[in-house]
Order: sequence, then C-alpha cells, then structure tokens
Amino acid sequence: MRGRARSLALAATLAATPATAADIRVAAATNVKGAIAAVAERFEEASGHRVTLIFGSTGKHYAQIVNGAPFDAFFAADDRRPRRLEAEGVAVAGSRFTYAVGRLALWSPGDGYVDPEGRVLGSGGFRRLAIANPRLAPYGEAARQTLVALGLWEGLEGRLVRGENVGQAFQFVDSGNAELGFVAWSQLREGGEPIRGSYWRVPPELHSPIEQQAVLLEESRAARDLLAFVRGPEASRILADFGYEIP
Repeated sequence: MRGRARSLALAATLAATPATAADIRVAAATNVKGAIAAVAERFEEASGHRVTLIFGSTGKHYAQIVNGAPFDAFFAADDRRPRRLEAEGVAVAGSRFTYAVGRLALWSPGDGYVDPEGRVLGSGGFRRLAIANPRLAPYGEAARQTLVALGLWEGLEGRLVRGENVGQAFQFVDSGNAELGFVAWSQLREGGEPIRGSYWRVPPELHSPIEQQAVLLEESRAARDLLAFVRGPEASRILADFGYEIP
C-alpha cells in the first residue's frame, strides 16, 4: 500500500506541473540505455515533459559536463563521477542518489561457448576478448578487476579489444569481432526475450560494486520531477526487469 501511495502522490505532483512542457537533456551511461529509455517514456506520458537521452561512457560524459555540456541530469554507471561533480560544485548539492546496482556478465552469442563458471577465460581457446575501456567505463573497470582477481589480466591483456563504452564492447562480440566479452547483464535482458548464446554472470565479489548514481546538473522543476520519478516504484520495477538490483 505504501508503494501505491507514493505512486499516487507522485502522479498528483506531476499533474500539478505547469501546462507548458519542458525539454530535459539527460546524459546516461550506455549500459542503462534500454531501461532508462523505458523509464523516460513512462515519465513523458505521466508529465507531458520531453526527455532527450544522450548515451555514452560515464568517463566521457563526466568530461563533457565539466566542460559545460548542457545537460540537466546525469545517470552514471558509477558513484565516483556524480560524487566528484557534486564536490566540485558542478552538480546540484544534495541531489545525488543511487538508482541501480549493475551486474557484469561474460557473454558469447555462441551456444555453449561460455560455461556457467567462466572457466573459458583460462582455456586460451579464443582470439579476442571484448571489454569496455577501464579508464572511461565502470563496467570496463569491473571487467579488469575480475580478470585481476582471477589472475588472468596480464596473460589476456594482449587479446583484449576495448570499446569506448560497454555498448561498443557488446557490439564487438555481437558482430563477431570478438568471440566473447564482458558486458552489462542488463544488455542481455533487454527486450524480455530469452538470452541468446551463453553467459557467465560474474560473482559480485570479484569486483567493486557497480553502484550507479544519478545527479541533477541544472535546477528545474521538470528535471527534479524526473529524478523523483526514477526513485519511485514504477521506475524501480522497470529497472529490476532489466536485471538491475534496486537499493
């Protein structure tokens, strides 16, 4: 009942917004593309505002925001960049929150190629392993930490193909440029269809938590309403359906 009460309260708040629709520009991490697009669509239906989503690596978005890119809100793939933006006075103080916790997966479109324990990584039976750039993308850093924890980083570094973000890492594998790769679990859950190929869902103890935070960059009623909607039960259900853990 409490969840329903929050939904009704938020709906009432959105209904009370000015009749003039606002445009909200949102920088969002690539891993959350499908989920945030679904959340934004529901928010637009409820509020009448328009949301423009610009996807990319969290590190690249951070650099753009620091250099004055005109975003109203930032949905990152980590907690480090939003925290830094808040500390640097670029983000609105007190607006930062965790909207999801991500999971990493090792994936191949080939059936039976990736075993459920990820032992394929130590087999040497592949030419290329795709990861996101660890310097720019939190999922890439999680992949690096996983390989380090398994004692495989140095041995496999020469076989890595690095995407600017986890979306590009996924494309490397999907296109056949790499036989397997570390991707976001949410990417395999998009569309609600059975997962194609084979995968290993990486145990979270092998890397730092992928705590994904959002922060307000420009003060506006519409952008605040969007962040409030993301914290609500309907958006949380959508994110959970895409495989995210909800804090």
